[in-house]
Amino acid sequence: MLARIDLRGDRSGPVPRLPRASPETVASARRAAGEVVDAVRAEGDAAVARFAERFDGWSGGPLEVPRAEARSALAALDPALRAALERAVDQVRWFHERSRPQDWREERGGAVLGVVHRPLRRVGVYVPGGRAVYPSTVVMTVVPARVAGVDEVVLCTPPDRDGRVNATVLAAAALTGADRILRVGGAQAVAAMAYGTASVPRCDKVVGPGNVYVAEAKQRVAADGACGIDALAGVTEVAVIADAAADPGLVAADLVAQAEHDPLAACLLITPSEELAAAVDAALEEEVAATRHMDRVRQALAGQGAVALVDDLDHAVEVADAFAPEHLEVQTADAAAVAAGVRAAGAIFVGADSPVSLGDYCAGPNHTLPTGGTARFTGGLRTDDFLVPINWVEYSRVALAALEPVVAALGEAENLPAHVRAVRARLEPGR
Repeated sequence: MLARIDLRGDRSGPVPRLPRASPETVASARRAAGEVVDAVRAEGDAAVARFAERFDGWSGGPLEVPRAEARSALAALDPALRAALERAVDQVRWFHERSRPQDWREERGGAVLGVVHRPLRRVGVYVPGGRAVYPSTVVMTVVPARVAGVDEVVLCTPPDRDGRVNATVLAAAALTGADRILRVGGAQAVAAMAYGTASVPRCDKVVGPGNVYVAEAKQRVAADGACGIDALAGVTEVAVIADAAADPGLVAADLVAQAEHDPLAACLLITPSEELAAAVDAALEEEVAATRHMDRVRQALAGQGAVALVDDLDHAVEVADAFAPEHLEVQTADAAAVAAGVRAAGAIFVGADSPVSLGDYCAGPNHTLPTGGTARFTGGLRTDDFLVPINWVEYSRVALAALEPVVAALGEAENLPAHVRAVRARLEPGR
């Protein structure tokens, strides 16, 4: 079922292209998202309404969901589901409180230097819809914003054909404390939050996962300087490093779990064991046949599913780092030791009892993670994504005088004499 990429015996050159959506697919999405972004920027709510009708089948009505409707959804929520959401909120809050960056200031040479963190004023969070509903994404985006102290959290999510937002999403929004909820989906939601419209307030930053169109729209508005974004958090992907000790049924279940998100989901097994690869293929046949979203899963595995055969586990780590997956599972005899060597992954799930599904809902770390290989240089959504670090510089006259020769030498070297003058003017007698 999985395509074979045999990397054994050659570790000298670049790793061949590993399974992801084709460049043509991404380029097409980039063009389409760009057209949507440009239209919303130029036309505001009129463009948002037009795209809502085209993509969501909904026309007419106000974009904003009354807060009373969200509170009612929370009150009517099944008690067991509410308890699960509350437990997830507690776990995610705990993690993000502990990962909050600390302010610091220290004296050095008569100067006080440091970093202070200030929360963003208004943040837009995107909660996907369409093939599934994601109250878990409400938790993962709104909770860290609240931990950071953001003044206002604006939540956008797609409506159904009747203009209704899923009741569980509404309940999660009320539970976590989203300030405004708008029935806007896709690239148009990203553009509306980035530029602002009559109905959607302009946000300082837009965060949250989405499909390839949402990811491309986020890149577009960030490149335009309209707002900040968290990262490229597009179509989901998983890589599993496994050896002969792994349970092929568990590996297959985890590949299917991510494939059910999207037909473009990328699923990669990296193993030195041909026997395990064959056993996972056999287990996949059973898992896929039994899953509710069989067609979607088959499409993802056929399009972006593969097994990379490697020489050994060190080689497996090299391949995983080259792929830089959103999610990396390590299911080996000494999983912690193997995971310790990984340098590029959005999140590492260590051992057979740490499936990605746990991270999707309630493990604690955020499930909004970098995709498309961007885990080589960035990480998942964190508390500090909702904070602005500001450098603190406070010099006394004595401390300034001590560094005057440094400024003078560098200012002269750079032919910027006014820089030197700005320091020396403060040191003149009588000042």
